[in-house]
Amino acid sequence: MLQSIHERLQAVRHEMQRQNVDAFIIPRADEYLGEYVPAHNERLLWISEFTGSAGMVIVLKDGAAIFVDGRYTVQVRQQVDGQLFEYLSLVDTPQIAWLIEKLGTGTKVGYDSRLHTLAWQQHASKRLTAAGIELTALEQNPVDLSWQNRPQAPTASAMLFDESLAGQSSFDKRHAVARSVADLGADVALVTALDSICWLLNIRGQDVPCLPVILGTALLHANGDLEFFTNLDKLPADIHAHVGTGVTFANEEELTAALTALKGKSLLADPATANAWSQLLAQSAGASLIAAADPVALPKAQKNQAELTGMKACHIRDGVAVTRFLAWLDQEVEANRLYDEAELAEKLESFRKLDSKYQQPSFDTISATGANAAMCHYNHNNGIPAKMQRNSLYLVDSGAQYIDGTTDVTRTIAIGNVTAEHRKMVTLVLKGHIAVDQAKFPKGTTGQQLDAFARQYLWQYGYDYDHGTGHGVGHFLSVHEGPQRIAKNSNDVPLLPGMVVSNEPGYYRADEFGIRLENLISVKPCLELAGIEREMLMFESMTLIPMDTRLIEKSLLTQQEVDWLNQYHAEVLLQLSPFMDASELIWLKQATAAL
Repeated sequence: MLQSIHERLQAVRHEMQRQNVDAFIIPRADEYLGEYVPAHNERLLWISEFTGSAGMVIVLKDGAAIFVDGRYTVQVRQQVDGQLFEYLSLVDTPQIAWLIEKLGTGTKVGYDSRLHTLAWQQHASKRLTAAGIELTALEQNPVDLSWQNRPQAPTASAMLFDESLAGQSSFDKRHAVARSVADLGADVALVTALDSICWLLNIRGQDVPCLPVILGTALLHANGDLEFFTNLDKLPADIHAHVGTGVTFANEEELTAALTALKGKSLLADPATANAWSQLLAQSAGASLIAAADPVALPKAQKNQAELTGMKACHIRDGVAVTRFLAWLDQEVEANRLYDEAELAEKLESFRKLDSKYQQPSFDTISATGANAAMCHYNHNNGIPAKMQRNSLYLVDSGAQYIDGTTDVTRTIAIGNVTAEHRKMVTLVLKGHIAVDQAKFPKGTTGQQLDAFARQYLWQYGYDYDHGTGHGVGHFLSVHEGPQRIAKNSNDVPLLPGMVVSNEPGYYRADEFGIRLENLISVKPCLELAGIEREMLMFESMTLIPMDTRLIEKSLLTQQEVDWLNQYHAEVLLQLSPFMDASELIWLKQATAAL
């Protein structure tokens, strides 16, 4: 067995030599190109021992480099052997330019076309070809050939998701989306996003951590028929009756033949999200490609009434669980019983597990005390969890998958006494949070247009934060759902009724503390304005969990902002108090007392 990373690199280099390439690219991705990767597809982890959620390794004949973004500059040095890998920036050091610099004319760069998008392949091929370097799709992945004792692919059965929870039959969903496929002039659409497939078929799975999906790829025809290529052993016996007419199931190995059979047909696919292999194979077989966004993404993002009802119900129960955790935490701090970040994350999940509808976390909990919270995507599992310190801030960003919805919430909590600077910064973040929550905007407005609402108060003091203000959230699906988002970067997708997004401004002071306040909010028609000239939209808060008023400087709030906080806390008390025991209710009343 290949025990050491050095031995693994040598094994990969042996396969590179056999397949006649001078470099091989290993992204943190599998053929589904999703955010989460099951254990048997963690190729980047196998080759480097790096556990981060984003990165890339490039192996050369006589060296290797690992590229990570700013979240992981400390972690990569702790986990990855600097004698075997050069540490480089995923953002500041473009990988193709680096390869051109390292390699000479006439060399070959190998890649696995299943692990890269078509957009990446087209860009990389153009740049490399211009430099006299050939980009070569390898038939066999050198990592896969070298990976001994590779974990088994997941085998748990898929779950039939009841139509009463989904709010619409698979038949109706497929035919509605198929009409948009036909309108774009396509005969068939390639659907690779796992949450899109599960939403279309009203199924869920257990194949990917934190994401209740089943692995596979789908072809949706313009008449509403769908072919799903997956592990047939995972499918329940009554799935045909569940999904309705027009759906066929086949083993994943049969996808090759199905793509090859598209000769003469037009295939709609998203070159920015679907893997290069599938599109290039269909094109080489004689299909014409139509580049367009995943046709499932937008209708999936606009939750119907049943989905919204489930989301609201699970947020009440999630509010109960997290509030019980916060009450417990205050009690422990008061008794001077301090815990490490891992113990706190486990304790929080223990409250959620009391709910019979709880399934799993919706992402790895960010449990960060003191200076660790200054790393906005900190993961205590990537090192030795730090112990809470008195007179500091604790940030906990967590979420859950329930059978009726998905949650994501962040609270920043005072541990003992806090400083005036802590209160000032938390209050500036809160002001931005309230501004987004209370925004009223005309139909057609994008999240990019609203992003400055959250940052404006920080900007006035010369501060900002380096992440988006909000992402979409699925219905018992992906906690990071597109296509809508609230962020500085360009996004032309308007916010539409039924969409659920996060509202999570923050502030991070390196080596000192981090702050984030996050609720989930849903988009709905604005009926509060009378005699309006345009169709207007607004947000409704779904998260029901107290915010720590010990961290708020009232003098920095307007009366309208004070009123918002008091009304929010009154709603939290109203919705959660029926589920609290006597001591928890005492704590909740104190936590939600008017400011």
